[in-house]
Amino acid sequence: MSFSIRQALPSDLDGLLILYAQLNPSDPPLTDEVAAPIFADILARAGMLVLVAVSGEQIVGSVTLVVLPNLTRGGAPYALAENVVTHDQYRRQGIGKALLAKAARLAEAAGCYKLMLMTSRPEPHVRDFYTGCGFSQNKVGFQMRFGGH
Repeated sequence: MSFSIRQALPSDLDGLLILYAQLNPSDPPLTDEVAAPIFADILARAGMLVLVAVSGEQIVGSVTLVVLPNLTRGGAPYALAENVVTHDQYRRQGIGKALLAKAARLAEAAGCYKLMLMTSRPEPHVRDFYTGCGFSQNKVGFQMRFGGH
């Protein structure tokens, strides 16, 4: 299967919402009235972008990349990858790996000293996927959740 990777466009919202429903099936669906202004804010926000993998007209994968300024590490920024997802019918075809490779190249080009991500998925194949993409599991992650999410 062939696919290309590009930055998300406003017209990609519906396809992204389909993917995100697969990422977090228990999330209540967002209406267009709620999702559209949030997505517009994401697309307009400096240092933040959404990459999509597209096959034909269908969005088959995505990752959000956030580059953050920093006052340590000689002022080098750092990056976060979030909402890494491949459409369930297109998994194990290199889409996620290609998306993370593109995110890593963009983070490095922005001068970032690291790219971080967290996953709540404990399955060995998920860990193997991320280590196969070049990530190392070398820190302990903590989070504080709000609002029942």
